[in-house]
Amino acid sequence: MSSVNKTNLYPNGVQPNHPTQVEDQLLQMAHIDYNKMTIQHNPSVPALYEDALVYESGSAISSAGALVASSGTKTGRSPKDKRLVDEPSSTKDVWWGPVNTKLPRDVWKINRERAIDYLNTRTRLYVIDAFAGWDPKYRIKVRVVCARAYHALFMRNMLIRPTPEELKSFGTPDFTIYNAGAFPANRYTTGMTSSTTVDINFEDREMVILGTEYAGEMKKGILTVMFYLMPVKYDVLTLHSSANEGKAGDVTLFFGLSGTGKTTLSADPARMLIGDDEHCWSDHGVFNVEGGCYAKCLDLSVEKEPDIFNAIRFGSVLENVVFDPNTREVDYSDATLTENTRCAYPIEYIPNAKIPCLSENHPTNIVLLTCDARGVLPPISMLSNEQVMYHFISGYTSKMAGTEDGVTEPLATFSACFGQPFLVLHPMRYAQMLSDKMTKHRARAWLLNTGWTGKSAAKGGSRCPLKYTRAILDAIHSGELAKVEYEKFDVFGLDVPKTCPNVPSQILNPAKSWADGPADFAVEVAKLGHLFAENFAKYKDGCSKAVIAAGPSS
Repeated sequence: MSSVNKTNLYPNGVQPNHPTQVEDQLLQMAHIDYNKMTIQHNPSVPALYEDALVYESGSAISSAGALVASSGTKTGRSPKDKRLVDEPSSTKDVWWGPVNTKLPRDVWKINRERAIDYLNTRTRLYVIDAFAGWDPKYRIKVRVVCARAYHALFMRNMLIRPTPEELKSFGTPDFTIYNAGAFPANRYTTGMTSSTTVDINFEDREMVILGTEYAGEMKKGILTVMFYLMPVKYDVLTLHSSANEGKAGDVTLFFGLSGTGKTTLSADPARMLIGDDEHCWSDHGVFNVEGGCYAKCLDLSVEKEPDIFNAIRFGSVLENVVFDPNTREVDYSDATLTENTRCAYPIEYIPNAKIPCLSENHPTNIVLLTCDARGVLPPISMLSNEQVMYHFISGYTSKMAGTEDGVTEPLATFSACFGQPFLVLHPMRYAQMLSDKMTKHRARAWLLNTGWTGKSAAKGGSRCPLKYTRAILDAIHSGELAKVEYEKFDVFGLDVPKTCPNVPSQILNPAKSWADGPADFAVEVAKLGHLFAENFAKYKDGCSKAVIAAGPSS
């Protein structure tokens, strides 16, 4: 359309402004004024690269072609700054306490307005419209509004990218993230404990980020949303897990905290990867929540993790890594900026990824991974339904303490449902859903320990060789392990196989192979049992007697 109001001073006149649907929605829903800025809606990868390189300090292109980005001061999540709005539609369902802090609605309005005000000061904004959840029946439409190209590309990778036709008909989003992370929260606002806050409002279906530019807050924010929406509104179980599928259509879910081998073991060349981190289990099967992967990069090598290493290329985002200023080659062993170096890339960059990332088959095997540095737990145990719930709620692993604090024993780490920071409901609700689905679909459950054998790590024990762990998994997938003879493992009451194909039988029961003898083993297993009981005490009020009884005996 031609311009109007042309004068000698301004011969080009004024161009009539006809907002796009997205611009109009932002104005109506958030008072973001498109007249004062450029709004880029689902820009291309090259366009995001260009903007990041021009406008964002710390940005570069690595020798492999990935965009290198800096998240600034915050290089990890801030779980103590996560808050949920206390509102009528969700307050009765939320597991309030240390994980979920109440945010009064009036404070939510202040934080939201602060974020919008900041976004309105920017000369350019990025809007990413995409999906969470690969099953069309349950997927939600997510909109990300942010001021950094790095954040836009990150979420473009992590969410499910719409086709051009889907983008045209996207309409109003189901959930919106306003990322004003470069601007701090007001520390004097009621309830604020720092300059960072990550606020989620289930009633308004919005999320606000202030005071942190760490992109992982957006990813885990959507997981938190799914941990509420799917179980409460759709009776679908959300899981912090990886998943793969065999050639026969058999699906395995893997749960495990950092260092347990979840990523390594789910990346099986003989099986298709459904996803590496977030899934939902519905009445129709299993589907991935995400369209990408967010992999740790510290000490990454092509020998150890070839799929991840080769996924770092044009379109990927490398976060807080250190590179050679001349060659732009990344030194993955360098933790100068943080030990939490990461890469976000589309899941199709993994060669054996199953696209679309879902299975119409229900899981055959549930594998709870732990890395017991005490060397007490068996390498593999078969679990009853009650034991699954107990160990799922416990979410145990361990790691060695630093020598600087004088502690020489391994440190026990517990995270309910293997994802406590992201839970919205009481852990027992997720555990009961898991048990019910296992019963309905006749899934087997296993506790797989990838940690130490013979004695604890502190006393010179050795970690269970990866070849034996993989042999155990192969026997689980083939069904052979379910057919062997089992014996009881004292204190924990676990069923331990006496034999397993391609695994030495002497390592299967730690009580029989403990280097320092039975008496010492009894002391060590009792110590671990006490730690489990001590941790589980905080969940007892919401758990059944059968689940409580499935834990270690005193």
